[in-house]
Formats: sequence, structure tokens, C-alpha cells
Amino acid sequence: MVFPLVRPTATPWLEPDRYWPALDAATAELDPPFGVISLPALAHNAHTMLDRAQGKPIRVASKSVRVRAVLDAVLALPGYRGVLAYTLAEALWLTAVDDIVVAYPTADRASIAALASDPEQAARITLMVDSVDQLDFIDSVVAPGARADIRVCLELDASWNSRLLGHVGTWRSPVYTAADARALAARIVERPGFRLVGMMAYEGQVAGQVDRPEGRPSYGAAIRWMQRRSIAEIAERRASAVAAVREVVDLEFVNGGGTGSLESTGMEDAVTEVAAGSGLFGPHLFDHYTRFRPAPAAAFALPVVRKPTPERATVLGGGWIASGPAADDRLPKPVWPQGLALEPREGAGEVQTPVSGASAAGLRVGDRVWWRHTKAGELSEHLNEFALVDGDRVIEQLPTYRGEGKLFA
Repeated sequence: MVFPLVRPTATPWLEPDRYWPALDAATAELDPPFGVISLPALAHNAHTMLDRAQGKPIRVASKSVRVRAVLDAVLALPGYRGVLAYTLAEALWLTAVDDIVVAYPTADRASIAALASDPEQAARITLMVDSVDQLDFIDSVVAPGARADIRVCLELDASWNSRLLGHVGTWRSPVYTAADARALAARIVERPGFRLVGMMAYEGQVAGQVDRPEGRPSYGAAIRWMQRRSIAEIAERRASAVAAVREVVDLEFVNGGGTGSLESTGMEDAVTEVAAGSGLFGPHLFDHYTRFRPAPAAAFALPVVRKPTPERATVLGGGWIASGPAADDRLPKPVWPQGLALEPREGAGEVQTPVSGASAAGLRVGDRVWWRHTKAGELSEHLNEFALVDGDRVIEQLPTYRGEGKLFA
């Protein structure tokens, strides 16, 4: 089903004592553990992301969703265009999407062979490259003369090499300067069997780095200082690199940014489209940005199964830890009833998670605790489906990739 994402007029998620009980009541017939997506909250997030992108088309980052029905609904909104997939196998499976860029280089021989043998797939899927070695690898799977041309996108590294802080950002592409980009573009263009059609640069130190971390005001000020300078630096360097590559080949698109940098990336003239996905679900990581705060559209409920002490409750499972540096901000967050906290010496466990705090004493076996994940699409790896909630009822069950029997790693 493709459900409409109509911008809502009400914002109940701003009142937790209204929002979470309403989700709880709408799903009263479901046995936890289960996940939910609030349709109004999802629609709110989709529309506000378009507002923040300032007219630039948004390519949906599928790894931050991993639910085909949600991808279809978002792509039906004017302003969203194409998918940024995270593996080639996933891109081959998403046959309903006619414009997919694979965000990371691939070494999946079977999928490369499938792509190379199917002109229709090769026409709609673009692979990411940042070195000649990756071109050589593709050629080793299927020789240029025996395949359809492979569309490729050149990735520019968007991290910031600060004199004071050193390398800031993600370790991705070795292509850093405009000269690097132009040289690789020339090598790609001269190679038979490849078509260079795009460029990409992901400034993770802006898009994926909160600038108002909870309880750390001084650190937040330092992050905002870093981001202001990094935004200025990448805007200048990206413009130079795009101009240099356009001397070699006419690009179809230049992709940049992420949920956390829609405003700054969208302002760059050199960028033709932005990428985003996490902001659709609004995980609790995004509570700590100064520029925006999405609605908590996706959440999950776990059952209370024991009472180790009168002032504590223990839920089944809960160890749904987010990727990234191991720290407290990677743990799931209990959000309803309010006033719950994880036990510092136990945290979130694979088979059980104890909680304490003001509300724990009132919890009984069979009650529910509502949680939010730190990151967006990773929640889908723990669930076979999400209950789509609109108002006081569940209107649909939406299978995740996992629920459809798919694991793209």
C-alpha cells in the first residue's frame, strides 16, 4: 500500500502525556515486543525535511528506514526523488524504484554480475567509487565488453582536516581535493564499460553530529564552532571539486549532506540534491540538535516480565544498541511511563533490561514500557513489522526488510 503523507495540523508528540498513552491505547490488542510508526508524526517529519532542504530534491537514505512501504510513501511526495541504498543487493531488490545510488562501494561479486547482465537494472542503479581499484574489481567480475555500461558516482571525502583538531568526520573516500577528483574522473571517463554520472560527499561531522549534547554545554559549544568552520570549508572545496569534474564530464547529479545538515548543504549552489532518511523516524539522537527536532515517529514497546525489587521493573529484551562509538548515547531510551532510567551497572541487555526511577514502582507484570532507538533504520533490524497508527487505531502492518526475509549487510 502507498499511504498518503498529509502534513498534520496537530502536534501531539509535543505533549508526552498525550502522545504515548494514545499510541498505547491504539495498540492495546498487540502483544509486545512490537514497533509502531505514527502516521501523523511520519508525515510531519517528511514535510519539515522538505522545508529544511529549501527546494533541493531529497534522495531517501534507505538504511535509515528499511521498510519498503515507508520508502514508497515518502517517494510519492513531491520533493523526494530517488533512493540512496546501502548495498547493491538491496538496490537490485528495490525494483519499484527507478533511480538508486548505492552509497558505499561494493565487493559483492554475485550482485555485480546480476547488475552487469541486466541492462534495465544497469540503467537505474549507480555504484559508488573512489578509486581505480574498485573499477578493476568490477572488471574482474564481468569484462567491459561482456556487460552493460555501469553507472558510477565519484565520492569526495567531506571530512574536515583541522589544524587544531586533526581529522574530523568519517573515514570514507581518499579523494579529498579538486585535483584528486578531476584526476579520478578522467580515469573513469577513459575506461570502457563505465559512465561517470554523479558526485557525492557526506559531511558526517555536521549531518550526524549532535550540536547540543545533553548535559555537556561546553562540548556543545565546541561542536558548533567546529561545524561552522567545517560547513564553510566543505562548501568551498566541494564547489571547486564539482567544477573540476565538470570540465571532464557532464554530471547528472551532485549529492550531499544528511538529515542533520539539510539547511547548510541545501544552500550550496554546487549541490543538486540532498540525502536524508533518519529524520523520517526521528530517533532520540535527533533530540539534541539546535537546528531542528523531528517528531518521534517510530518507537517500540517491551513487556514487563518481572519485579526484582518493589521499586524496579524488568522488561524482556531491550539490548537494541545503536552503531557508533560505544557510549550511553547508543542505548535505547525509555520514554513512557516517564521518569524511568536504565540501571548503570546492567544497561540494556539481550534478554532483559531492568529499569528504575519514579514510575518503576507502579509497573506490574504484563505492563508495557515504551522506548525510542538511538538511530533510525537500525530499529527495523529487530522487528518483522511496524504497526502503522493513525489516531486511535492501527491501520496497517508494515513489514520491514527483516520481515520480508531480507538482510543487507
